[in-house]
Amino acid sequence: MTTVARLRRIIGLLALAAVLGACSAIKLGYNNLDDLAYWWLDRYVEFSDEQALRVRDDLARLHLWHRTNELPRFVELLHGVEELAPGDVTSAHTCAVFTQVVERLHATAEQASPAMITFAMSLTPEQFQHLERKYARNNDEYRKEWVRPEPEEVADKRFKLFLDRSESIYGSLDEPQRAVLRRQVGQSMFDGQRLLAERMRRQRDALQVLRKLATERVSFGEARSMLRGYFARVQEPPDPAERRYQQDLIEEGCRNFASLHNSTTPAQRQVAVRRLRAYQRDLGELAGQQ
Repeated sequence: MTTVARLRRIIGLLALAAVLGACSAIKLGYNNLDDLAYWWLDRYVEFSDEQALRVRDDLARLHLWHRTNELPRFVELLHGVEELAPGDVTSAHTCAVFTQVVERLHATAEQASPAMITFAMSLTPEQFQHLERKYARNNDEYRKEWVRPEPEEVADKRFKLFLDRSESIYGSLDEPQRAVLRRQVGQSMFDGQRLLAERMRRQRDALQVLRKLATERVSFGEARSMLRGYFARVQEPPDPAERRYQQDLIEEGCRNFASLHNSTTPAQRQVAVRRLRAYQRDLGELAGQQ
Protein backbone atom coordinates (compact mmCIF):
# COMPACT_ATOMS: atom_id res chain seq x y z
CA MET A 1 0.00 0.00 0.00
CA THR A 2 1.35 3.43 -0.89
CA THR A 3 1.94 6.29 1.51
CA VAL A 4 -1.20 8.17 0.45
CA ALA A 5 -3.27 5.01 0.78
CA ARG A 6 -1.67 4.18 4.12
CA LEU A 7 -2.36 7.65 5.48
CA ARG A 8 -5.93 7.31 4.29
CA ARG A 9 -6.10 3.98 6.11
CA ILE A 10 -4.95 5.68 9.32
CA ILE A 11 -7.73 8.22 8.85
CA GLY A 12 -10.13 5.34 8.40
CA LEU A 13 -8.96 3.82 11.67
CA LEU A 14 -9.80 7.05 13.44
CA ALA A 15 -13.33 6.63 12.16
CA LEU A 16 -13.61 2.90 12.76
CA ALA A 17 -12.20 3.15 16.25
CA ALA A 18 -15.01 5.55 17.00
CA VAL A 19 -17.77 3.48 15.39
CA LEU A 20 -16.82 -0.08 16.19
CA GLY A 21 -15.07 -0.21 19.49
CA ALA A 22 -15.46 1.78 22.65
CA CYS A 23 -14.25 -0.93 25.00
CA SER A 24 -11.27 -0.21 27.23
CA ALA A 25 -8.84 -1.84 24.79
CA ILE A 26 -10.01 0.41 21.95
CA LYS A 27 -9.95 3.43 24.24
CA LEU A 28 -6.33 2.65 25.02
CA GLY A 29 -5.62 2.16 21.32
CA TYR A 30 -7.33 5.43 20.41
CA ASN A 31 -5.39 7.36 23.01
CA ASN A 32 -2.15 6.03 21.52
CA LEU A 33 -3.24 6.09 17.89
CA ASP A 34 -0.79 8.77 16.77
CA ASP A 35 2.14 6.65 18.03
CA LEU A 36 0.68 3.49 16.49
CA ALA A 37 0.12 5.30 13.20
CA TYR A 38 3.69 6.58 13.19
CA TRP A 39 5.22 3.12 13.56
CA TRP A 40 2.80 1.67 11.03
CA LEU A 41 3.71 4.29 8.43
CA ASP A 42 7.41 4.00 9.16
CA ARG A 43 7.33 0.35 8.06
CA TYR A 44 6.27 1.54 4.61
CA VAL A 45 8.74 4.35 3.96
CA GLU A 46 11.44 4.33 6.65
CA PHE A 47 11.31 7.99 7.72
CA SER A 48 14.38 10.16 7.71
CA ASP A 49 15.09 11.97 10.98
CA GLU A 50 13.63 15.18 9.61
CA GLN A 51 10.52 13.44 8.29
CA ALA A 52 10.05 11.58 11.57
CA LEU A 53 9.81 14.75 13.61
CA ARG A 54 7.35 16.35 11.20
CA VAL A 55 5.17 13.23 10.86
CA ARG A 56 4.92 12.82 14.64
CA ASP A 57 3.83 16.44 15.02
CA ASP A 58 1.34 16.19 12.16
CA LEU A 59 -0.21 12.98 13.48
CA ALA A 60 -0.52 14.45 16.97
CA ARG A 61 -2.31 17.51 15.59
CA LEU A 62 -4.62 15.38 13.45
CA HIS A 63 -5.40 13.15 16.42
CA LEU A 64 -6.26 16.13 18.63
CA TRP A 65 -8.45 17.64 15.90
CA HIS A 66 -10.25 14.33 15.43
CA ARG A 67 -10.81 13.89 19.17
CA THR A 68 -12.24 17.38 19.49
CA ASN A 69 -14.25 17.65 16.28
CA GLU A 70 -15.12 14.17 15.08
CA LEU A 71 -15.76 12.04 18.15
CA PRO A 72 -18.80 14.15 19.16
CA ARG A 73 -20.18 13.59 15.66
CA PHE A 74 -19.78 9.85 16.08
CA VAL A 75 -21.66 10.02 19.37
CA GLU A 76 -24.54 11.59 17.43
CA LEU A 77 -24.25 8.97 14.71
CA LEU A 78 -24.34 6.12 17.22
CA HIS A 79 -27.33 7.67 18.95
CA GLY A 80 -29.18 7.54 15.65
CA VAL A 81 -28.21 3.89 15.20
CA GLU A 82 -29.37 3.15 18.75
CA GLU A 83 -32.80 4.56 17.94
CA LEU A 84 -33.06 2.22 14.95
CA ALA A 85 -31.80 -0.90 16.73
CA PRO A 86 -35.00 -2.06 18.52
CA GLY A 87 -36.98 -2.32 15.28
CA ASP A 88 -36.53 -3.79 11.83
CA VAL A 89 -34.35 -1.87 9.37
CA THR A 90 -34.02 -1.60 5.61
CA SER A 91 -30.92 -1.61 3.44
CA ALA A 92 -31.53 2.11 2.98
CA HIS A 93 -31.11 2.60 6.75
CA THR A 94 -27.81 0.73 6.82
CA CYS A 95 -26.48 2.44 3.70
CA ALA A 96 -27.36 5.81 5.22
CA VAL A 97 -25.17 5.00 8.23
CA PHE A 98 -22.38 3.86 5.90
CA THR A 99 -22.66 7.12 3.97
CA GLN A 100 -22.36 9.14 7.17
CA VAL A 101 -19.17 7.29 8.12
CA VAL A 102 -17.73 7.94 4.65
CA GLU A 103 -18.57 11.63 5.02
CA ARG A 104 -16.65 11.76 8.30
CA LEU A 105 -13.75 10.00 6.62
CA HIS A 106 -13.73 12.65 3.90
CA ALA A 107 -13.77 15.44 6.47
CA THR A 108 -10.75 13.98 8.23
CA ALA A 109 -8.93 13.44 4.93
CA GLU A 110 -9.45 17.12 4.11
CA GLN A 111 -8.02 18.08 7.50
CA ALA A 112 -5.00 15.85 6.92
CA SER A 113 -4.36 16.93 3.33
CA PRO A 114 -1.80 19.71 3.96
CA ALA A 115 0.41 17.41 6.04
CA MET A 116 0.02 14.59 3.52
CA ILE A 117 1.09 16.87 0.69
CA THR A 118 4.12 18.20 2.57
CA PHE A 119 5.22 14.69 3.41
CA ALA A 120 4.69 13.39 -0.13
CA MET A 121 6.89 16.18 -1.49
CA SER A 122 9.75 14.97 0.72
CA LEU A 123 9.79 11.34 -0.48
CA THR A 124 13.08 10.09 -1.94
CA PRO A 125 13.71 7.54 -4.73
CA GLU A 126 14.87 5.05 -2.10
CA GLN A 127 11.62 5.47 -0.19
CA PHE A 128 9.63 4.87 -3.37
CA GLN A 129 11.52 1.62 -3.85
CA HIS A 130 10.83 0.63 -0.26
CA LEU A 131 7.14 1.40 -0.75
CA GLU A 132 6.90 -0.69 -3.89
CA ARG A 133 8.55 -3.68 -2.23
CA LYS A 134 6.32 -3.36 0.84
CA TYR A 135 2.99 -3.26 -0.91
CA ALA A 136 4.12 -6.00 -3.31
CA ARG A 137 4.62 -8.22 -0.26
CA ASN A 138 1.22 -7.18 1.03
CA ASN A 139 -0.36 -8.10 -2.29
CA ASP A 140 1.27 -11.53 -2.11
CA GLU A 141 -0.25 -11.98 1.36
CA TYR A 142 -3.65 -10.98 -0.01
CA ARG A 143 -3.33 -13.57 -2.79
CA LYS A 144 -2.48 -16.26 -0.26
CA GLU A 145 -5.42 -15.28 1.92
CA TRP A 146 -8.20 -14.52 -0.57
CA VAL A 147 -7.25 -15.55 -4.13
CA ARG A 148 -5.35 -18.84 -4.11
CA PRO A 149 -7.44 -20.88 -1.63
CA GLU A 150 -10.38 -22.91 -2.86
CA PRO A 151 -13.72 -21.02 -2.92
CA GLU A 152 -15.01 -23.11 0.00
CA GLU A 153 -12.06 -22.06 2.16
CA VAL A 154 -12.52 -18.40 1.27
CA ALA A 155 -16.24 -18.63 2.08
CA ASP A 156 -15.47 -20.25 5.44
CA LYS A 157 -13.02 -17.46 6.34
CA ARG A 158 -15.54 -14.79 5.38
CA PHE A 159 -18.29 -16.52 7.37
CA LYS A 160 -16.11 -16.61 10.51
CA LEU A 161 -15.15 -12.97 10.03
CA PHE A 162 -18.76 -11.83 9.68
CA LEU A 163 -19.85 -14.03 12.58
CA ASP A 164 -17.28 -12.45 14.89
CA ARG A 165 -18.34 -8.95 13.85
CA SER A 166 -22.04 -9.73 14.23
CA GLU A 167 -21.63 -11.31 17.66
CA SER A 168 -19.66 -8.27 18.81
CA ILE A 169 -22.91 -6.35 18.29
CA TYR A 170 -25.70 -8.76 19.18
CA GLY A 171 -24.06 -11.38 21.36
CA SER A 172 -24.20 -15.06 20.44
CA LEU A 173 -26.14 -15.88 17.27
CA ASP A 174 -28.26 -19.02 17.10
CA GLU A 175 -28.06 -21.56 14.31
CA PRO A 176 -30.83 -20.11 12.09
CA GLN A 177 -29.10 -16.74 12.23
CA ARG A 178 -25.77 -18.33 11.41
CA ALA A 179 -27.51 -19.95 8.48
CA VAL A 180 -28.47 -16.47 7.28
CA LEU A 181 -24.79 -15.50 7.35
CA ARG A 182 -23.74 -18.66 5.52
CA ARG A 183 -26.33 -18.05 2.83
CA GLN A 184 -25.20 -14.45 2.41
CA VAL A 185 -21.57 -15.52 2.06
CA GLY A 186 -22.51 -18.25 -0.39
CA GLN A 187 -24.47 -15.85 -2.59
CA SER A 188 -21.97 -12.99 -2.36
CA MET A 189 -20.45 -11.37 -5.44
CA PHE A 190 -17.09 -11.21 -3.63
CA ASP A 191 -14.25 -11.86 -6.08
CA GLY A 192 -10.80 -11.81 -4.50
CA GLN A 193 -8.97 -11.62 -7.83
CA ARG A 194 -11.08 -8.71 -9.01
CA LEU A 195 -10.61 -6.85 -5.75
CA LEU A 196 -6.87 -7.45 -5.90
CA ALA A 197 -6.75 -5.98 -9.40
CA GLU A 198 -8.56 -2.85 -8.19
CA ARG A 199 -6.26 -2.65 -5.17
CA MET A 200 -3.23 -2.72 -7.47
CA ARG A 201 -4.79 -0.07 -9.73
CA ARG A 202 -5.14 2.20 -6.72
CA GLN A 203 -1.53 1.60 -5.79
CA ARG A 204 -0.33 2.51 -9.28
CA ASP A 205 -2.53 5.58 -9.21
CA ALA A 206 -1.20 6.66 -5.83
CA LEU A 207 2.39 6.10 -6.90
CA GLN A 208 1.84 8.31 -9.91
CA VAL A 209 0.39 11.08 -7.73
CA LEU A 210 3.16 10.74 -5.15
CA ARG A 211 5.93 10.83 -7.75
CA LYS A 212 4.49 13.94 -9.33
CA LEU A 213 4.30 15.65 -5.94
CA ALA A 214 7.85 14.58 -5.11
CA THR A 215 9.49 15.52 -8.42
CA GLU A 216 7.55 18.38 -9.98
CA ARG A 217 7.04 21.94 -8.82
CA VAL A 218 3.29 22.21 -8.27
CA SER A 219 1.36 24.77 -6.30
CA PHE A 220 -0.38 23.82 -3.10
CA GLY A 221 -3.73 24.22 -4.84
CA GLU A 222 -2.67 21.87 -7.63
CA ALA A 223 -1.34 19.38 -5.09
CA ARG A 224 -4.57 19.41 -3.13
CA SER A 225 -6.56 18.92 -6.34
CA MET A 226 -4.37 15.93 -7.22
CA LEU A 227 -4.91 14.38 -3.80
CA ARG A 228 -8.65 14.93 -3.97
CA GLY A 229 -8.65 13.36 -7.41
CA TYR A 230 -6.92 10.28 -6.05
CA PHE A 231 -9.42 9.94 -3.20
CA ALA A 232 -12.29 10.37 -5.66
CA ARG A 233 -10.90 7.56 -7.83
CA VAL A 234 -10.64 5.34 -4.76
CA GLN A 235 -14.30 5.95 -3.96
CA GLU A 236 -15.39 5.68 -7.59
CA PRO A 237 -13.01 3.73 -9.88
CA PRO A 238 -12.58 5.27 -13.34
CA ASP A 239 -13.69 2.08 -15.10
CA PRO A 240 -17.53 2.04 -15.21
CA ALA A 241 -17.69 -1.73 -14.69
CA GLU A 242 -15.46 -1.57 -11.61
CA ARG A 243 -17.36 1.43 -10.31
CA ARG A 244 -20.62 -0.52 -10.61
CA TYR A 245 -19.06 -3.58 -8.99
CA GLN A 246 -17.83 -1.55 -6.03
CA GLN A 247 -21.25 0.02 -5.58
CA ASP A 248 -22.90 -3.39 -5.88
CA LEU A 249 -20.66 -4.72 -3.09
CA ILE A 250 -21.65 -1.80 -0.86
CA GLU A 251 -25.34 -2.37 -1.55
CA GLU A 252 -24.91 -6.09 -0.93
CA GLY A 253 -23.36 -5.32 2.45
CA CYS A 254 -26.25 -3.00 3.33
CA ARG A 255 -28.84 -5.64 2.37
CA ASN A 256 -27.02 -8.36 4.25
CA PHE A 257 -26.69 -6.37 7.45
CA ALA A 258 -30.36 -5.38 7.33
CA SER A 259 -31.37 -9.00 6.74
CA LEU A 260 -29.28 -10.26 9.64
CA HIS A 261 -30.54 -7.53 11.97
CA ASN A 262 -34.14 -8.33 11.09
CA SER A 263 -33.49 -11.98 12.01
CA THR A 264 -32.40 -11.08 15.55
CA THR A 265 -34.57 -11.45 18.63
CA PRO A 266 -35.74 -8.61 20.90
CA ALA A 267 -33.19 -9.78 23.48
CA GLN A 268 -30.35 -9.62 20.97
CA ARG A 269 -31.43 -6.17 19.89
CA GLN A 270 -31.35 -5.03 23.48
CA VAL A 271 -27.78 -6.29 23.70
CA ALA A 272 -27.01 -4.11 20.68
CA VAL A 273 -28.74 -1.11 22.30
CA ARG A 274 -26.74 -1.52 25.52
CA ARG A 275 -23.48 -1.77 23.60
CA LEU A 276 -24.31 1.25 21.49
CA ARG A 277 -25.03 3.26 24.64
CA ALA A 278 -21.74 2.12 26.15
CA TYR A 279 -19.93 3.16 22.97
CA GLN A 280 -21.53 6.60 23.15
CA ARG A 281 -20.50 7.00 26.77
CA ASP A 282 -16.93 5.95 26.09
CA LEU A 283 -16.61 8.12 23.00
CA GLY A 284 -17.83 11.07 25.06
CA GLU A 285 -15.12 10.34 27.60
CA LEU A 286 -12.50 10.09 24.85
CA ALA A 287 -13.67 13.38 23.36
CA GLY A 288 -13.25 15.05 26.74
CA GLN A 289 -9.64 13.93 27.15
CA GLN A 290 -7.20 16.57 25.90
